[in-house]
Amino acid sequence: MRMLKPALIAIAVAIMAAPAMAQVPRTKSGHPDLNGIWTNASLTPLSRAKPTDKLVVNEAEATKIAGGTSIAGIPADDPEFNSNARYSDPNKGAPAKGGSDFGLKGYDSFWVTPGTRLAVVKGEYRTSNIVEPATGQLPYKNPAAVQKAQQAGFIKYLTGNDPYIGPESTTLSERCLIGFGQTGGPGMLSVLYNNNYQFVLTDEHLMILVEMAHDARVIPLFASAEKARAGHRPNAIKPWFGDSVGWWDGDTLVVETVNVNPKQAAEQSFALSAKGTVTERFTRTGEKDIFYEFSVNDPDTYTQSWKAEMSFYPQSRLYEYACHEGNYGLHGILAGARLKEQQAEAAAKSKGKPAKGGQ
Repeated sequence: MRMLKPALIAIAVAIMAAPAMAQVPRTKSGHPDLNGIWTNASLTPLSRAKPTDKLVVNEAEATKIAGGTSIAGIPADDPEFNSNARYSDPNKGAPAKGGSDFGLKGYDSFWVTPGTRLAVVKGEYRTSNIVEPATGQLPYKNPAAVQKAQQAGFIKYLTGNDPYIGPESTTLSERCLIGFGQTGGPGMLSVLYNNNYQFVLTDEHLMILVEMAHDARVIPLFASAEKARAGHRPNAIKPWFGDSVGWWDGDTLVVETVNVNPKQAAEQSFALSAKGTVTERFTRTGEKDIFYEFSVNDPDTYTQSWKAEMSFYPQSRLYEYACHEGNYGLHGILAGARLKEQQAEAAAKSKGKPAKGGQ
């Protein structure tokens, strides 16, 4: 049997590869087309439940995990959680004093749409977004301090345990300045609902419009990584979602973000210091898939750089996010804080002592 010549082998490989390459839509400039409306909704969390758990599971295992996944601390198959989506009793009254209306009373399966399955990435069911380190855990330098800060922030959100001197005391997402749970990135994560995005790609920019709170990122594109990094703004400028620049690395669009606003960094899903850099990579892998990965390099916060992977799939439309339309929550929070102050002042006067903070 005669061996094929190298040139003929190369032609044969090119012919076999051509159909796969043709499946990736391209712009007039020849780059993979990222335009469209996409979703990254899934039940897969950022970190794995246990370091010993597998990253990749089979379909049966994935179905079992998805069926036992809790949503906002509530099992997805909880009957009241699902029945509330059909009817909410207007005469049920307020929650117990000191309690929280988060969960069954505040959210139900009509509003909560995190997805119905684990994330499928590269054809695999994944149990965490994090792929490096291999444990699937965030490699914090001081995990106890980070956990304490995150718990304090979550408790503040749930219980209103804060002086609330003014509206600025509430979280950024509570004020609808940016979306909940880092849905807008950098490092765009799937959250409880509104996991839809619109990508608009031109030769000069990538615009990402996030359904949650209508967050928008406008990312300038450059001819090379060197020119992009030279295009970063001065370090004194720290906008929401950070200072992002992009460039093409072959068929992959790379976006590098520095100087995320410190207020946002303090409230997002993973900690980030002033030295933190987030690098996102978008690779169109077919008609119905964008492979998305991001890495975080932050020597002040982590013992090593780490990486997460997920996929974006086509979505039919982007829905309106009416964050404060008809919302009387903030007024109630501030009015309640003022009432507590009045009560404290009255109690102090009755004891002949000045109220805390008074003269």
